[in-house]
Amino acid sequence: MSFIKQLQASWQSSDSLLCIGLDPDMERFPKSLASGADNIFRFNQAIIDATHDLVCAYKPQIAYFSALGAEQQLEKTIAYIKSNYPHIPVILDAKRGDIGSTATQYVKEAFVRYQVDAVTVNPYMGFDSVKPFLDYQDKGVIVLCKTSNEGASQLQEVRLQQTDSDGEPVYEYIAQLAATEWNFNHNCLLVMGATWPEQVAKVRSIVGDMPFLVPGAGAQGGDVGSIVKAGQTADGTGLIISASRSILYASNHADFAEAARTQAEALKQAINSHRNKHATAV
Repeated sequence: MSFIKQLQASWQSSDSLLCIGLDPDMERFPKSLASGADNIFRFNQAIIDATHDLVCAYKPQIAYFSALGAEQQLEKTIAYIKSNYPHIPVILDAKRGDIGSTATQYVKEAFVRYQVDAVTVNPYMGFDSVKPFLDYQDKGVIVLCKTSNEGASQLQEVRLQQTDSDGEPVYEYIAQLAATEWNFNHNCLLVMGATWPEQVAKVRSIVGDMPFLVPGAGAQGGDVGSIVKAGQTADGTGLIISASRSILYASNHADFAEAARTQAEALKQAINSHRNKHATAV
């Protein structure tokens, strides 16, 4: 099954657009998991077991694992999801982007070593840096477009002069490339930050029903109602709305998994309250 079809099935079965980012920060773990073998995996496992029926995807952020030499715990986390909840897509948040030969190695990292269903990529170096990912036609390739961070506009809002007298901003040009020239296997998605609802609406008008990964709806303060209204497709889907810290660290005590579930359920309900319709309801 292609990533897009897997995602569509997950939207339907979960009646959810919520994605939980797995960003394990041991300084915020409960005392019982502050140390010890496989403590990161055990934290992730508890979060996953507590929230699996509320999400359309999980998104581990590779830096939180590799900085600690915990790649094996990342592998175990992904394998755990695939073994116990195989219907839930796994997105590796790696933001890779390099020359073609190096990109080929990053492809192996994401799709062969970690066996994820999709990966985030940086388009700054152009088509040859993303093509090795795109060639895996059953995998999702999620292209950075308009990111949620405060400094995003420094480059992404720069206007190009090659199209018309006003020029279009870089992020719109990236959206057009992802929706046309780069989407030859129909496996492109875009990263569109929840902090920019007007830009999300503009890109939705450019790319049609292409799915968006939308970070920034939790601790970064993106407004859920605005982003759903701006980015949803006609059937009330089209979005993978990601929250990490606001869910993972709702509590740093023994009840952390239960608190994460409570926070995730509230966010799912908030998202659903703004959707066009619940065509995906089970």
